[in-house]
Amino acid sequence: RKENPAQFLILGSASPELSRQASESLAGRVEIIEMGGFHLGELAKEESHALWLRGGFPRSFLAGSEMDSMEWRKQFVRTFLERDLAQLGFRMSPQVMGRFWTMISHYHGQIWNSSEIAASMGISHQSAKNYLDALEQTFMVRRVLPWFVNVGKRLVKSPKIFFRDSGIFHTLQGIESEQALISHPKLGASWEGFALEQMLSSLQGEEAYFYAIHGGSDLDLYLPKHRLGFEIKRTDAPRKSRSMEIAMRDLGLKKLIVVYPGTRSYELGDQVHAMPLGDVVSSLGSSKPFANFS
Repeated sequence: RKENPAQFLILGSASPELSRQASESLAGRVEIIEMGGFHLGELAKEESHALWLRGGFPRSFLAGSEMDSMEWRKQFVRTFLERDLAQLGFRMSPQVMGRFWTMISHYHGQIWNSSEIAASMGISHQSAKNYLDALEQTFMVRRVLPWFVNVGKRLVKSPKIFFRDSGIFHTLQGIESEQALISHPKLGASWEGFALEQMLSSLQGEEAYFYAIHGGSDLDLYLPKHRLGFEIKRTDAPRKSRSMEIAMRDLGLKKLIVVYPGTRSYELGDQVHAMPLGDVVSSLGSSKPFANFS
């Protein structure tokens, strides 16, 4: 086709079995673009709370009522377990995977401990790892890796796990309404996961990590390319903490941003700023994030 060049847009998820049967590789001739659900950058500010509660799947977000949104997500979970996983080449029991998926919703935003989860379910360590791999490869779960630096401290070396869609997380937790969410013990973890996913979606594949010391300080998100750190706090008036100072010193951060669900940005200390989530997402989508901060 030298005289007739063309480009092809291939939509959807490719089955691992189909990939293995392909006659030739597309390496060097294909660009892979991750496309999630609705994003804060695509919506009005007043719709952010609905996006958090319902998640980014279009039919869930645009449903006529909370009940309709919840019902769509319940049916999505069922068809994903009973049909989609098998079509994608994953040979797993829908019942066992459903139990596993629900169980790890209680670990949302926490350090991954495969041995603990495997023991709770009565499965092997390797099976728990395989189940998590399947959920990660189908974009249901995100695994955030820890950042290693030689600081002479006992660093956390296991990843954290987050649900990529807050609506699916709420479904597995049985959170059906805004009132139920506000009073739920997973409220803070839910908002942290939602904020983190919105931020990471703006980075277009840039490397991102968390940083934690056993029994010491931690940092929710670290971008080594820009030497930026982020703490995610669901509070009306965040403050600078000792943990932030330690993280700034250990990592040599240029700036530390405290992300919160407020409406204004203000300074918390030297190179430490509090910013609303929407403003953080907008800045991360630019070529020079937070360049306006001195």
